[in-house]
Amino acid sequence: MPRPCRIGIQLPEIERRVDWPELFSMARTAEAVGFDSLWLGDHLLLDRPGAAPRGPWEVWTSLAALAAVTERVELGPLVASTNFHAPAMLAKQAATVDAISGGRLIVGLGAGWNEREFRAFGFPYDHRVSRFEEAFAIIRGLLRDGSVDFDGRYYHVVDCVLDPPTGRPGGPPLMLGSVSPRMLRIALPHVDAWNVWFSDYGNTPEGFARVCDRVHRAAAGVGRAPEDVAATAAAFIRLPGATGRPVVDPGLASVEPVRGSPEDIAGHCDAMARAGARHLQLVVDPISETSIEWLGESLVALG
Repeated sequence: MPRPCRIGIQLPEIERRVDWPELFSMARTAEAVGFDSLWLGDHLLLDRPGAAPRGPWEVWTSLAALAAVTERVELGPLVASTNFHAPAMLAKQAATVDAISGGRLIVGLGAGWNEREFRAFGFPYDHRVSRFEEAFAIIRGLLRDGSVDFDGRYYHVVDCVLDPPTGRPGGPPLMLGSVSPRMLRIALPHVDAWNVWFSDYGNTPEGFARVCDRVHRAAAGVGRAPEDVAATAAAFIRLPGATGRPVVDPGLASVEPVRGSPEDIAGHCDAMARAGARHLQLVVDPISETSIEWLGESLVALG
C-alpha cells in the first residue's frame, strides 16, 4: 500500500553544533530508511536562553551540498526568508540547487519572523510582507518564465534573465510557509503548496484540519481549487532521549509533542493525512542519525 502522504525530516538547526561529515551521514541515512524529503531551516542567528547565540549553516549552500550526496529525496528550505536575499539571486540559487539535485528541489518561501537575526545581519525588518510580495513576484517570474522586469518600491530588476534556466518546465514547485491572511492572498494564486508550522496548529490532526478549512476558503476566494494547492505541515516529534528543543518559538511551550512507539508515530502521520496533509516534515527531538534510523520503523509501519 502506498503511504497516505509524503514524509520528510528537518535536519538540525541550532539544537547542537553539527558539522558536515555528520550532516552528510544523516542525509544519506534518511534517504536509505525511506524518507521522501530533507528540509533545512533558513536562519542566521537565534538566541538561546542561558547560552550564547547560535546559527545554522547557510541554507542554499547547504542544500547544494546535500543535493550532491543524495539521489532520490526531495529537499528544500523550511522556509527561505525572501528578506535575507536579493530576490533575483534567490531565484538563481534555487535554479542551481534544482540542477544539482536533478530536479528534486521544493522552494519554500516566507517573509521571516525573528527580528534578532534581521538586525544582526543588517536586513530591514520593516514592511516584511510588502517586501515579500515584491520579491515573490520576481522569484516566481524567473523560476517559471525565465525572465522578468520589475520596478517596485523595494526591488528593481531590469531585463533579468535566468540562465542557465531551470531544468523543469515551469520550474521547481513553490511552497508558501505561512497561513496568515495577507500572505495567503499574495501567494495562493501562484503556489503549488502551503505549509504550517506545528505551533500554529497545535500539533494535532484536529488543529491542522481547522487550518486546512481556512486555507481552502482562502484558495477559493482567489480562484484556486483546494486540491490544486497541496497542504503540508511540520509535526513536532519527541523520541526517547529528548533534551528539549532550544529554538525560539513563542508557541512551543503550549504544544504537546507526538510521542510513543514507531507505530504511534505512524498513526499520527496517518491521522494528519486523513486531516488533509499531503506532505509532512517531522521536526524531531533529539535529531540525530540514531533518531532517523528509529523513525525508519515508523515509515515501514506507515506503508
